[in-house]
Amino acid sequence: MTNPRTIAYIDCFSGISGDMFLAALLDAGLPIEELRNQLDLLGLDGYTLTVNKKNCGAIAATTLSVQSAEHHPHRPWGDIRQLITASSLATPVKETTLSIFSLLAEAEAKVHGRPVDTVHFHEVGGIDSIVDIVGAAIGLDGLNITSLHCAPLPMPRGWVQCAHGLLPLPAPAVCELLQGVPTYGVELSQELVTPTGAAIVKALVTDYGPMPAMTMSAVGYGAGNQELANGQPNLLRLVIGAARIAVEAQEVEVIETHLDDWSPETFPYLSEQLFALGALDVALIPIQMKKGRPGFLLRVICDRAAALAAKECILSETTAIGLRFRTEQRWTLPRETGTVPTRWGDIRVKKVTTPAGEVLTPEYEDCKRVAIAHHVPIKEVYAEVGCAERDKFKGEK
Repeated sequence: MTNPRTIAYIDCFSGISGDMFLAALLDAGLPIEELRNQLDLLGLDGYTLTVNKKNCGAIAATTLSVQSAEHHPHRPWGDIRQLITASSLATPVKETTLSIFSLLAEAEAKVHGRPVDTVHFHEVGGIDSIVDIVGAAIGLDGLNITSLHCAPLPMPRGWVQCAHGLLPLPAPAVCELLQGVPTYGVELSQELVTPTGAAIVKALVTDYGPMPAMTMSAVGYGAGNQELANGQPNLLRLVIGAARIAVEAQEVEVIETHLDDWSPETFPYLSEQLFALGALDVALIPIQMKKGRPGFLLRVICDRAAALAAKECILSETTAIGLRFRTEQRWTLPRETGTVPTRWGDIRVKKVTTPAGEVLTPEYEDCKRVAIAHHVPIKEVYAEVGCAERDKFKGEK
């Protein structure tokens, strides 16, 4: 059985900021002393990191604040990049930190119409924001989180006061950063997603939507520093757990239609066309329809990117005048295509990793070819492949 990865899910029902994310990492098990020791490698002086507990409604959470003598200096992107690069932080932590700040710099440059290298960070250039971003990278590395997933982000309305003056919410930099990220509007006139929080999400999240399948091992709550007007707890929830590596889309579209006036002799051709367009599975099921007429249920499973082409194909190649479709979740086992040696030469197989171990499954067309060429029963070919040693499996390049 393969070792599961450690993944994390950002449940951002009240938005996300840098301090909320770092506080959630601490609440989920990141040792505070490890964070302090790693931050010392950055070489920043003149600040105090305070971590406390508080109750948000009925939920206990962690809060984090950074106090320093400076008042949001205008640090240029080049200075921050040099600070991180010259530090003694581990390479993965440096790379994560630089990727977050790089996205922030690009967003600020776009909003203010300036070249990236001339960007001066204002709020996000202060020691507190640097600690939040570097701390996030330290926490993900320290908790061995290999991939980050996130819920859609709430977008408020209203205004926020910052170094640039009064800006509309969501802040312009947030809008730039979250292009391509699922969001939804909420009737709150308070900042819920900060530029730092948006940059963390955009730089590190690999998938958006419902919580992925995992065995949960820790849950952390990071509290924000404002009370929300609608009374909901201003918390960020981080769920950490173990998941298997999935090489396929785990969210698929299922397309169906009933056919009672279509000749099924063209089904093999229809299947070929649908598979060529990216269908994952095609099935034709006999059913009894209205007035006792025999008919068929055509069911096609595909990833969402291929769904439109599959629908157009069904409507063109069958007598269907309408389709039903829905989104479903699935769980697939890791598998790899390759060959194993036999007395008749190499035969193509799939190596499937199950909870009980690895299994070799022969490819029918290859077994059929060997059976015909060597005049042996096809079941004999299947039996030999089934007895093949798994360590002789050769994966396709």
